[in-house]
Amino acid sequence: MADKIENCLIDDADVILSLYQSARELQASKGMVVWPIFEKSFIEKEITELRQWKLVVEDVIVCNWAITFSDKEIWEEKDKNDSIYIHRIATNPAFRGNKYIHKIVKWAREHAKQKEKQFVRGHIGK
Repeated sequence: MADKIENCLIDDADVILSLYQSARELQASKGMVVWPIFEKSFIEKEITELRQWKLVVEDVIVCNWAITFSDKEIWEEKDKNDSIYIHRIATNPAFRGNKYIHKIVKWAREHAKQKEKQFVRGHIGK
C-alpha cells in the first residue's frame, strides 16, 4: 500500500472540512477541547498558501494537517522564526489506529530541514 504526502488542492476543501467534523466529534466524545468550525474560505486560503497537507493512501486522504511558520499565541517567546508548527491533524475515521502520526512527524522533520527550520512543534489542546 503506497502512500504519499503532498499539498492539498482546492478540490480537497470539502474532504478536509469533513475530516475536521469527524475530529470535532471525536474530541467532544473524549471531553477534549473541540476545534471551532472553520469556514471553507479559511481552508481554501491555507491551501493556496501551501499550508494544508495530506497523507494519501490509494487515492484516499487518510490524514490532513496545516502548518505555519509562526505561532506566538501558543509558543510565545519560543517562537523565534526557527520552527515549523503543525496544527489540526485530522485522520479519516476509517483509518484511525494506523499510527500515521509517525509518518507525519518524519515528513515534518524533513520539511523543516528543507525550510531551514530547527524545530518541529505542535500543540495538543487539553
